Amino acid sequence: MKDSNWDLDYRDGMVGESKVADLLHMDTVEVKTDRKWLQTGNLYIETECYYVNEDAWKPSGIRVSNATHWGFVLEDSVLIVPLHRLKEIVWESGRPITCNIPPNPSRGYLITPR
Repeated sequence: MKDSNWDLDYRDGMVGESKVADLLHMDTVEVKTDRKWLQTGNLYIETECYYVNEDAWKPSGIRVSNATHWGFVLEDSVLIVPLHRLKEIVWESGRPITCNIPPNPSRGYLITPR
């Protein structure tokens, strides 16, 4: 017979509820829709953009965002990540990629949500 872990489950549930409540009161969220994630299993996180008029690469995306969180619309779900944590994930395990879509190519990283 399996012992009940009610007290542990209750504590974990309270921690989870607190995290969701914090998210619902977040200051700002930048929302992205990655239309290729379903086929690739990856999210593209932009870090630089090429400005044709200036003939230069400049910081963009997570490097200049003022949002406290980033949200990703994934079909019928939304993934919300604190920006500081997203940056950690990108710098630690992101795979660099250049996205050559005119008129403004960009550089960034692919990450795989787990």
